[in-house]
Amino acid sequence: MGSYEREIAVAAAPDRVWAAVEDVESWPEWTPSMTSVRREHEGALRVGERVRVRQPRLPAAVWTVTRVEPGRSFSWVSHAPGLHSAADHEVRSDPDGCTLVLRFGQTGPLGRLAWPLMARTVRRYVDLEAEGLKRRAESA
Repeated sequence: MGSYEREIAVAAAPDRVWAAVEDVESWPEWTPSMTSVRREHEGALRVGERVRVRQPRLPAAVWTVTRVEPGRSFSWVSHAPGLHSAADHEVRSDPDGCTLVLRFGQTGPLGRLAWPLMARTVRRYVDLEAEGLKRRAESA
């Protein structure tokens, strides 16, 4: 079992940051941690929606949206045999723009075995996503 969290200050309005967070299909444009992202639906993310994600060096995964607070946060989960992955994406307002918080965690019978092998990649990918999203929102 393992987890990683990254907070990063973004000098952009929270609605601009949220627009980039919610537009998951555009993520491969601004982060090398994503190869492709395909949604089932158009428009705002919705609870129960399934999203197919391909990342370098990882098997394709289907993520299911479990929670959405429009303009503020969303969570999704992915299941593989013996492994449960969960990720949260949160935009917090602050006086200078906002703070982006990304969280990733793994549990399940294989979690203890998988985490030591995956932790470095997870940290790298979460960091790439946070930094890429910051650049995207601040340059828009």
